[in-house]
Amino acid sequence: MHPRRLLVLGAALAWAAAAAPAAGFDLDALMVLLATRRAGEARFTEERQVRGFDSPLRSSGTLSFQAPERFARHTLEPRPESMEVDGNRVLLKRGGRTRRMTLDAVPELGVLVEAVRGTLGGNGALLRRHFDARVSGSAARWMLSLRPRDPALAQQVAQIHIAGAGADLRSVELQMADGDRSLMQIEPIPTPAAGRVRP
Repeated sequence: MHPRRLLVLGAALAWAAAAAPAAGFDLDALMVLLATRRAGEARFTEERQVRGFDSPLRSSGTLSFQAPERFARHTLEPRPESMEVDGNRVLLKRGGRTRRMTLDAVPELGVLVEAVRGTLGGNGALLRRHFDARVSGSAARWMLSLRPRDPALAQQVAQIHIAGAGADLRSVELQMADGDRSLMQIEPIPTPAAGRVRP
């Protein structure tokens, strides 16, 4: 076989091995791993593919989390705005305006927040309540795929893919039923207590 084909075949086999479920590594095992960190911060960059736009919409900023229910996203570029979630309460700030609401009022936002918050907190019960969940990979490199259980939400949100390494989330991909999608890349911010910090 040609050396180049051998190289391609080897890379494909290595990827398949990494993506295959490790023996005993399932949703429960992933939740135990993630629950070891109770708070932390991270930087993010996001790219959104939206119908009607010729090029992707890009943004960047910071994320913070404190178990079990506090989650915040502060966008710095292309313009400052923020979303802070505490329980069911949401505080939105943009362009000098502040808006208070509940997650129940915006189901598509709620499903995304619960996916990220449930994963960050290692809350398997929360994820099972809202999603059909599937885990692949291993503790070193894993992928969590979520499909909304609620039929009405499934007509808006097709699925969510959350990838991580150890107890760190590294990306969140949101696929909408209409074809729009977003990919958020996450980079944890190191702290003196890095072993106890999560984005």
